[in-house]
Amino acid sequence: MAQENTSKMQRLKELFSEKIESTQKEVKDFIAAHGDTVIGEIKISQLYGGMRGMQALITETSKLDPAEGIRFRGYSIPELQEKLPKYPGGEQPLPEGIFYLMLYNELPDDDTVRRVSNNWARRAQIPPHVFKVIDALPMHTHPMTQFVVGIMALRTESEFKKAYRNGINKSEYWEPTYEDAMNLIARLPRVAAYIYRRMYHNGDHIEPDPSLDWSGNFAHMLGFDNEEFHELLRLYMTIHVDHEGGNVSAHTIHLVGSALSDAYQSFAAGMNGLAGPLHGLANQEVIRWIFAMRDELGGGLPSKEQIANYVRQTLNDGKVVPGFGHAVLRKTDPRYTAQRDFAQKHMPHDDLFQIVSRVYEVVPEILQETGKVKNPWPNVDAHSGQLLMHYGLTQYDFYTVLFGVSRSLGTLASLIWDRALGFPLERPGSTTTELLKEQYGKK
Repeated sequence: MAQENTSKMQRLKELFSEKIESTQKEVKDFIAAHGDTVIGEIKISQLYGGMRGMQALITETSKLDPAEGIRFRGYSIPELQEKLPKYPGGEQPLPEGIFYLMLYNELPDDDTVRRVSNNWARRAQIPPHVFKVIDALPMHTHPMTQFVVGIMALRTESEFKKAYRNGINKSEYWEPTYEDAMNLIARLPRVAAYIYRRMYHNGDHIEPDPSLDWSGNFAHMLGFDNEEFHELLRLYMTIHVDHEGGNVSAHTIHLVGSALSDAYQSFAAGMNGLAGPLHGLANQEVIRWIFAMRDELGGGLPSKEQIANYVRQTLNDGKVVPGFGHAVLRKTDPRYTAQRDFAQKHMPHDDLFQIVSRVYEVVPEILQETGKVKNPWPNVDAHSGQLLMHYGLTQYDFYTVLFGVSRSLGTLASLIWDRALGFPLERPGSTTTELLKEQYGKK
């Protein structure tokens, strides 16, 4: 049986290996033919503006369109909800399927998704020292800090580290990177669930159930065996997997990985970026803001007029309305819409959903009135907390950990391709204000 399992795991890897040579040739030929083509100009304002919008990376797994939202290998979220395999009796796509799509650039069938799920289940065992390292942290340590510490503790298992030390040929870098990525994805739900049960359930841990799918087992280890919650987590894990290469977490993983840091080091670095309030931590800030508004307005369901006044006061105080606006999108985030559709089907009368809905009706117009906001529409963070709250996952400090587990699928698929295509060390140039003034100040 063990030999059969190993053979099945090896087959997935062989399928990926078969794609590398043709993709390498495609990229090489394209560079040879068009390498000198200029695709844009860099403005001084972009240098000072966080390099926003500058075409500077190759990320094959997804692309963010300002008008249509995120597309994964060309597929929109509604298309993926229709085309990707689902859990028996379920309606939401399995994240195993979108991972396969991002890595292999082809839609999987039901059998392939089961193979990925079983592959991860066989890789999911956690070395005891990882739990000991997490347990050594103070209980009040933020869940994201514990998550990053757990990831780094797992680095003792790095296949890339061992292979590099033994002098592996650079053409083979992708193979141990593949193993590390698959192992890390398989183990992250267990690490995350351990942190959750440690912090919020007195260390009463729940053993994994390998008969479940990746998301279903994660929900089970968290302590939620409601099938609706399992469906929600499948949706959540699918829509948070990737967001092209320029966002902080994805770019950081790519950047650190370009130094040939292994998957554990690279992903941990990306998770420190995800933990920032302007990135993944925003999902907990949305719920915190809604609760503060509700309390200040006397509890219950506030009217649209009350919400509008509170929003204007928030803006007048020099603060932002969390969950609204996006660096690229110029419409309602399709990930928000997917979550809203889920809520309308399963919890249309939920009090918190009613508040989120009214905020959605009120905020965009107010933000447009300021004349300073290019995208006044809600993003993915504006809705996710409400759904989790409904099913009893009320500890919103933990929400970014869920985000991080999901983000592993896209970013680690990209990291495997970075090594397969031999992408070099990333080293952009920089300049100084004084030099810019000398060059352009007189013009």
